[in-house]
Amino acid sequence: MAKLYHVPLSPFCRKVRLSLAEKRIECELVEERYWEPSPDFLRRNPAGKVPILRIDDKTLTESSAICEYLEEAYPQVSLLPKTADARFEVRRLVSWFDDKFHHEVTSKLVYERVNKKLMKQGYPDSKNVKAGARAIKFHLDYMAWLLERRKWLAGEQMSLADFAAAAHISCLDYSSDVDWNRSEVVKDWYAKIKSRPAFRSILADQVPGFPQSAHYSDLDF
Repeated sequence: MAKLYHVPLSPFCRKVRLSLAEKRIECELVEERYWEPSPDFLRRNPAGKVPILRIDDKTLTESSAICEYLEEAYPQVSLLPKTADARFEVRRLVSWFDDKFHHEVTSKLVYERVNKKLMKQGYPDSKNVKAGARAIKFHLDYMAWLLERRKWLAGEQMSLADFAAAAHISCLDYSSDVDWNRSEVVKDWYAKIKSRPAFRSILADQVPGFPQSAHYSDLDF
């Protein structure tokens, strides 16, 4: 069985969890407090980051590289389309969410409100929280623009781009930081995503001291 060292509200860990679950790869989840690195943790990844996936007698790090490995090693359920152009669009959007969305939204809201408390780093920076609350509106509008033209974010088939986006959105939704009244098409997309069997373990996540929002695990909101 594979083993994933993760943090529940890490979008990068969640992206890997979704890929593993969609491909029906059995995986043991081991919560890793990366801000309190142990010698064993640093041996697994000297960079001191999660996720870390132990699979096929290999230790893999960096979420996008892990997902690409899973695509090549376990292609029976593909999360990348066949053509070069379509694959480019998926990879572009994965990068968008893991870079731009992460720095403008996730790090400003989830990391300020949750991670700081868990790491005992003080109180949230109100300027960052306000900046994140403003930025998410732009990103939700961009997602709506895409979904008004496509069935899924990157095209006509669900892909790793949808899982990357849903990984970030689900972390924010855990603490009610997503305005679901802003876009019906984005709300419908997320309802489809979180209804998939691959999402079950994510909807069951519990972070001590931070209860789920009332609708978080409700498939019909």
